[in-house]
Amino acid sequence: MLTETPFRPREKLLEKQRLFQSIQRHTYLKGPMDKITSVAIPIALAASSLYMIGTGIYNMSNGIGKKE
Repeated sequence: MLTETPFRPREKLLEKQRLFQSIQRHTYLKGPMDKITSVAIPIALAASSLYMIGTGIYNMSNGIGKKE
């Protein structure tokens, strides 16, 4: 019977499991770069959209920025 070789060594897998089980944060923030994708990018998108909405409301209320 043939056995398939694992993608990663078992020692590395056990080390990663111990690391992730010991961290007391939410599951989606457990990786080293997960703060960027799940916190920073949504905050940047929300801030830019609020800025664009604000400038649009300002332009409409003052009647500027119209296309002829």
